[in-house]
Amino acid sequence: MDSLDSLVFLSARRLVSRRPLPAVPARLFPVLFRAAFLDGRPLVLRDLVARWPFPELDFQRILGRREPLRDGPSKLCVQSVLLAVVEQLRRALEGPGRHSSRCRLRMLDVTGLRDDDVGRAPAGMSVWSGTVALAKACLELSKLQRELQRAGFGNAAPPSIDVRADLFVSAASFGVVWDALRVGNSTLLRLRCRELQAEELSPAGIVNLLESLEPSGLRRVELRFNNLGLQGLSAVLPRLARFPELRSLRLPYSNVDVRREAAPGIRCLAMELGKLQGLRELNLGSSRLSGSLGDVLCELQAPLESLELTFCSLLPSDLSFLCRSPHAPALKRLDLSGHDFSRGLLRPLRQLLEEALPSLLHLDLMECHLGDSQLESLLASLRRCSRLRSLGLFGNSVSRAGLGTLVRETAALPELSLVVYPIPTDCYGQGMDPSQASEEHLDRECLGALGTELERLLESSGRAGAVWTCDPYGHAGLDFFSL
Repeated sequence: MDSLDSLVFLSARRLVSRRPLPAVPARLFPVLFRAAFLDGRPLVLRDLVARWPFPELDFQRILGRREPLRDGPSKLCVQSVLLAVVEQLRRALEGPGRHSSRCRLRMLDVTGLRDDDVGRAPAGMSVWSGTVALAKACLELSKLQRELQRAGFGNAAPPSIDVRADLFVSAASFGVVWDALRVGNSTLLRLRCRELQAEELSPAGIVNLLESLEPSGLRRVELRFNNLGLQGLSAVLPRLARFPELRSLRLPYSNVDVRREAAPGIRCLAMELGKLQGLRELNLGSSRLSGSLGDVLCELQAPLESLELTFCSLLPSDLSFLCRSPHAPALKRLDLSGHDFSRGLLRPLRQLLEEALPSLLHLDLMECHLGDSQLESLLASLRRCSRLRSLGLFGNSVSRAGLGTLVRETAALPELSLVVYPIPTDCYGQGMDPSQASEEHLDRECLGALGTELERLLESSGRAGAVWTCDPYGHAGLDFFSL
């Protein structure tokens, strides 16, 4: 924000500190909205929406991608915007000739309000409750519209408003969200889904949701904790081909185990994935894919750019397949956490990293049984990943000396800005296996000295601005769509 922007924003903050707002030029509405949102002024937000002079109101474009949502906007601010939209449509329904409106809004974009990243969601509002609030607003207006039509009023319906949102649906909220989607284009407040996350639903429930969504605009589907298995996936995946803009499919904890599945089932899974021509990100975390990764990915039409295979019990043949595949040189993100690289997987991992050198930005190898010798063996390949931005190594058995080697050897990587390192074995009780240890076994004095030592090493290596942390949850990784 330059000095002129700062002056305008400070003036906007003073203006929204009192009501009613004076008449202002249309070009000032976005900065007034931002000031009112950040300062927690829901009544001013309602006034602004009632007079919104543009066809679109995009939260993230006005508020910014991260910083604005970190500092205290409340659930009330989000709700006030939604209530203002509902009120505009209600007034227009009840008396198009009696209630003139200066609101020109036709698209409300509330995507990006997430609480699975650090500091993204407004205080007091989860993404789950936000989805329910949107669904209830759609149903309320639909009910009012039907009642007025039955009474002979509201035949000249006002222009509708589309709400573009990321929908988060659980077993508890499925009913109300599905009802809101089913009213579709017949209501004045219409849900348009950009990303769908569904948890703890049956295959039939997921199918119902997918069939109720508009085909255009959906870029991600994430199905987690649904215990689908291959049979459930065979019912769900065919419904995804109708979404031409789908780029990301995340299926963690889907309970796929190739040991229990016949070859025709695996071929069916591969064929359905192959129909998703725009797919670039795939997460199959916690599925048991031992020896079958090639069979699962063989029908994909284009190289993947993000692949997450955490705790998938992969074999050397699976990594060898990736090395030979067109995916390797296209990968920007690779997550192989939860595999034992202390044995036969280390060599194919090094080969895979060599193939991914041109593109790899993010690499996660957490809880992979890496000791000092294995890490040192990997460093020859890691040093050549010149575009690497983040590296996750938490949960491995590395010593303080091994960690120091890691700092020195990666100093030449110009873009490496985040490393989640393992707590060294030296910082636990004598002879204690870190995988068996708890926080009570941790030597806090040793850990504090380690932090000081790392700061010195990073500074001497010219990397003082890089973040090195042993907290695997304190720094959210970049989303695929931000790569």
